[in-house]
Amino acid sequence: MSYIIAVTGKGGVGKTTVSSLLVRQLVANGRTPVLAIDADPNSCLDSLLDVKVEKTVGSVREDAKKELNKGMASGISKQDLLQLKIEESLVESKGFDMISMGRPEGAGCYCYANNVLKSVIAQISDRYPYVVLDNEAGLENLSRRIVQKVSLLVLVSDASNVGLDTLKRLYTLSNDMEIKYERLLLIVNRLRNDNLPEKVTEIQSFTHADDVLGLPNDIEIAEFAEQGRPLTELSADNVVLKKIDEYIKTII
Repeated sequence: MSYIIAVTGKGGVGKTTVSSLLVRQLVANGRTPVLAIDADPNSCLDSLLDVKVEKTVGSVREDAKKELNKGMASGISKQDLLQLKIEESLVESKGFDMISMGRPEGAGCYCYANNVLKSVIAQISDRYPYVVLDNEAGLENLSRRIVQKVSLLVLVSDASNVGLDTLKRLYTLSNDMEIKYERLLLIVNRLRNDNLPEKVTEIQSFTHADDVLGLPNDIEIAEFAEQGRPLTELSADNVVLKKIDEYIKTII
């Protein structure tokens, strides 16, 4: 069974950065192949991992619909055709594969594509010992049950008072939605010093989080973001990378 890591948080706190570093270090620790899932419609995980997603679930949904409408896919059901196209949209790289949710590219409910993605992930995730799911802001994708159960739920925040309060709301929302997880990790990102805010103790007690990880506001990562460089090129001694790596070693 796959070890599924789901990363979420409010917008702009660095959850995609965290997701990309988790993928990188799982690969570096030999836990391959890893399946990286970009479930954020504003897809950017591929650029941080130095790969290029050509087709998303949103785009292949429209392609499949057009083929069926034109009678180009006789002898195959809509479900089977969409599953086949989603499998074809997998991007392969060294140590990991990636699939991107993208945006719906036509009229109609996106729920069907969501349900098919859920079905396909259930089928293909068993090929991967580790799956990293980068969610859009909030818990929308988890609430749609793209995955049935999460091994590690990662809630990411910055060090601001508002950001930390959001962790409490996300935790409450996850319980309201009955999201199942085995372990909960709180990440406080972009710390100005090595000390976690005092409020984190209260947040950990409220959420019953198993672990809390503080990540510094790193100049190298900020420069990479400005230059549009992939985080796969980060130096091996980067302090944030090291902290992610140390934590990964505790869960594998």
